[in-house]
Amino acid sequence: MTAAAALTARLSAADEAAGLKGRIHHSVCKWCYPMVPLEDLCVAGKAMGVTSIDLVEPSDFPTLKKHGLTSAMTSFPTIAGPKGEKIGSIPYGFNRPEHHDLLIKAYEPFIAAVADAGFTNLICFSGNRNGMDDETGLKNCAEGLKKLLPIAEKRGVTLVMELLNSRVNHPDYMCDRSDWGIALCKAIGSANFKLLFDIYHMQIMDGDVIARIRAGKDYFAHYHTGGVPGRNEIDDTQELNYPAIMRAIVETGYKGHVAQEFIPKRDPLVSLKQAVGICDV
Repeated sequence: MTAAAALTARLSAADEAAGLKGRIHHSVCKWCYPMVPLEDLCVAGKAMGVTSIDLVEPSDFPTLKKHGLTSAMTSFPTIAGPKGEKIGSIPYGFNRPEHHDLLIKAYEPFIAAVADAGFTNLICFSGNRNGMDDETGLKNCAEGLKKLLPIAEKRGVTLVMELLNSRVNHPDYMCDRSDWGIALCKAIGSANFKLLFDIYHMQIMDGDVIARIRAGKDYFAHYHTGGVPGRNEIDDTQELNYPAIMRAIVETGYKGHVAQEFIPKRDPLVSLKQAVGICDV
């Protein structure tokens, strides 16, 4: 049995055990649960049918493996810049050529760790504009990522740039619209570079979420959730129709994970279970 077939079998078994339909594979972002130890999140999440924990470090991989979980989107590395800035973090990404060598140095061991663990998706960021125009930023991102992608391609790892809003949470972030991200994908032209379509962020910036998902499906490697406004629970206290969005994702033929990335206002694990149910279409 191939690795892909084995993973499919495990996901199907997990869905069946949790009483889920199996059309959406469920993940959850670790950072949203600071008061829940990772070990407890793994145990509770697995009981709900969660098969992945997003945005974990290589040091967390053994805990996931212990519980038979994957990481559908692993966290990013950072490295100190000349002024002490965290190169690789959201504001300091690939849109500045002076970051490229440091980013390659930071990402290379992470790519190896992700591949060695049998995971495939590694997050990355454009960086902030800081006065740079979007066309120049796109060109710079493409140049930097093309230097790193041969390493990722060799190890079977996909670099995934997250689409984030620049209105509420990440002022001045460059990769803040799906059209810009898709243009970057086209400029790079590698199956090992795609986008993370964060539904919360793109509702704020683009709207037309379902239409955007349908139009850009070939460029989206992963999805995150969050209630709008506020980035809290994804139930009927907010404006997005998540069951309809999940059905649209399924209809595109997407076979990956959807990760809950909302900040719970209520009991975090109760809200997580509710969100899994809402997204299980």
